Amino acid sequence: QFVVEVSHPTWNGTVPKSAVVKKLAALYKVPDENQVSVFNMKTAFGGGKTTAFGLIYDDVASAKRLEPNYRLVRRGLAENNRKTARKSQKEKKNRNHKIRGAAKGKAQKKGKK
Repeated sequence: QFVVEVSHPTWNGTVPKSAVVKKLAALYKVPDENQVSVFNMKTAFGGGKTTAFGLIYDDVASAKRLEPNYRLVRRGLAENNRKTARKSQKEKKNRNHKIRGAAKGKAQKKGKK
């Protein structure tokens, strides 16, 4: 694990995370770029310098095992398992509180399709 400080006086905005990952993989001779994880990139006010936190794993399997799922989804190493939005799930639950009897079973079956 390490902190990366990227100096970019001529670059406008933040340096892309993919460029930082490629550079770190080449610098540390990592065989696969999926073993390098860079996150929490913050650009200093006025630009010119960006700091980030990074991790280099021994292999891709250990990266998949130890990295949080949201970071794996961002990099394309895992799939997002949430199909419907959290808010719509809660709204559906609260609408079902108002229904009684046989209609409740029909409404739940209708929602599962």
